[in-house]
Amino acid sequence: MRLYGLKTCDTCRAARKALAAAGKEPEYTDVRADGVPEADLARFLAEFGEALINKRSTTWRGLPEAERAGDPLALLRAHPTLMKRPVIEADGQLYLGWGKDVQARLLG
Repeated sequence: MRLYGLKTCDTCRAARKALAAAGKEPEYTDVRADGVPEADLARFLAEFGEALINKRSTTWRGLPEAERAGDPLALLRAHPTLMKRPVIEADGQLYLGWGKDVQARLLG
């Protein structure tokens, strides 16, 4: 299991804590500090589409309209914190966010 997120993100910390308590300590990738391989970003974008981009973030609000309209993959490469978090990979499945549905699937 691998979790992609930010160390400063409350949702990512909650997901890590809940998964660890369930005995499922995920490998952790900090998208800002460690980066995300382009192949993984492309895979996430193929799976989740535009939902992968957090359009409520301060990073998004600070971008010029021309940049927002650009290629989503290029946007995520340039601004990894735009990625909605966490992205969790478990048993070949990808999950986006830490909603009740994801919690139910991963925590049983």
